[in-house]
Amino acid sequence: MTIKIALENGYIPDKYSKYSDVKLNGNPVVSFPVEFADVPENAKSLALVFVDFDSIPVCGFAWIHWLAANIAPDTRTLAEDASRTAEGMVQGSNSCASPFVGERDTNVTHRYIGPCPPDKDHTYKVTAYALDCMLDLKDGFFLNEMLRKMDGHIIVKDSVEFIGRA
Repeated sequence: MTIKIALENGYIPDKYSKYSDVKLNGNPVVSFPVEFADVPENAKSLALVFVDFDSIPVCGFAWIHWLAANIAPDTRTLAEDASRTAEGMVQGSNSCASPFVGERDTNVTHRYIGPCPPDKDHTYKVTAYALDCMLDLKDGFFLNEMLRKMDGHIIVKDSVEFIGRA
């Protein structure tokens, strides 16, 4: 399996990041499209993790931007803004759900939030997983729950890295 995200010279397009015109409580909320190719025939679901490890020196932890699970295995493109419009997948808590951040709106905390690097350009990582099962998760799940449920069920995975501009 491979995933592809359309970039502009290695950077995430502005409409999906801190320079987006569409924001909720100051957070960019339009998710970027993700293309899936060569998904194994025995896959029962797909899952997605979008993380910023360059945030560790800034806030003390890797910033989770988007978690999505139980995406249909025949999905070839997760459309733009799927985080707010797609049905048939569950989405987990991003780092805005942390009590240290204080955001309470689940339209922000349980969906995609785009890159907003405060100090310098950051490198972001999106990993997609083809799984041999559906995951027993509900909206708002946490990354650790997802990783535990995926343990032993990952058929294949692929990652893409890109830059978000400060």
